[in-house]
Amino acid sequence: MGRRSERLSRHGMLASDLSGEGDVIQVVSRAFDVLRCFEGHEARLGNLEISSRCGLPRSTVSRLTHTLTRMGQLVYLPRDQKYRIGPSAVAMSTSMTRGLQLRNLIRLRLQDTAEQLPGTVGFMIPDRFHLVYLEYGRAARAIGLHSTTGDRIAIANSAAGHAYAAALDPDVGNALLAEMEREIPQEAKCLRASLEHNRGFLRERGYVVACGSWSPHINGLAVPLWSPQYQTFVVVTIGLLSAMYDEARLHREVAPLMLELSAAISAMLDHADGEIFHNRLQDKPHPATIGDNNKIIGDANELEAGARRPRPPRSLRARDGRR
Repeated sequence: MGRRSERLSRHGMLASDLSGEGDVIQVVSRAFDVLRCFEGHEARLGNLEISSRCGLPRSTVSRLTHTLTRMGQLVYLPRDQKYRIGPSAVAMSTSMTRGLQLRNLIRLRLQDTAEQLPGTVGFMIPDRFHLVYLEYGRAARAIGLHSTTGDRIAIANSAAGHAYAAALDPDVGNALLAEMEREIPQEAKCLRASLEHNRGFLRERGYVVACGSWSPHINGLAVPLWSPQYQTFVVVTIGLLSAMYDEARLHREVAPLMLELSAAISAMLDHADGEIFHNRLQDKPHPATIGDNNKIIGDANELEAGARRPRPPRSLRARDGRR
């Protein structure tokens, strides 16, 4: 692996990349900006709407959508004169979600915690200025927050985003903030106001709280975890009705459960080498024996066993882009 690849693996992303410098190929970056505009397979957007959403000239967007259509990443709808996600993009995303044993185990843990509180609990991964729900759990009586798999929330306006930004190495976090200030200055202002406080609170308590930032009716708490596979932080977060859970109650009742949940998920990620999207256990037989209490013991249950034995997340190290 070359020096640049090593630096990327250690920091998740380079500060120079975040600040618009370095050797990032702009046309590739912009193509992904276009694809990010389509939130869900049913979204239909024209060039003008895409231009407005991603801040690119309409002429540039037109060339990109033409190319992406030729590649099958988008399809053009003549009657609407709009585009939607194409078969190649759907096929790519589908192939990446094969072997869901680990994600299923994570979903069960999220659901268990959601039922105890009650609320909506999410497992999220970063995507530029947003976080995306990979999995979620929701109590039947949860009110006010109905995010689901694939939904995106802004880093600047959510407990999950504040936790993610606070966990980043300061150089990387500051570069992300600088990029946000150029492209979305109002959101960057919200993030900057609490960033230093959140960094200190995360070091001291292991989690971050944000009250009313996403919605005045929702209070949130989030715990960042290092992902060995993606070499960046993922986030476990919960949203609760503010009328039921004020900040004091978040610290007193919610934080212990979320820290326990995050330790369990961290153990699962470590045990599976962070391979969220691929189940290597499918490639080999699963020897199993029947132990006491008629419980199956063997390789097939190793991940689940790890889920039942929560342990503290790994320490944060600067060399990995962590603090």
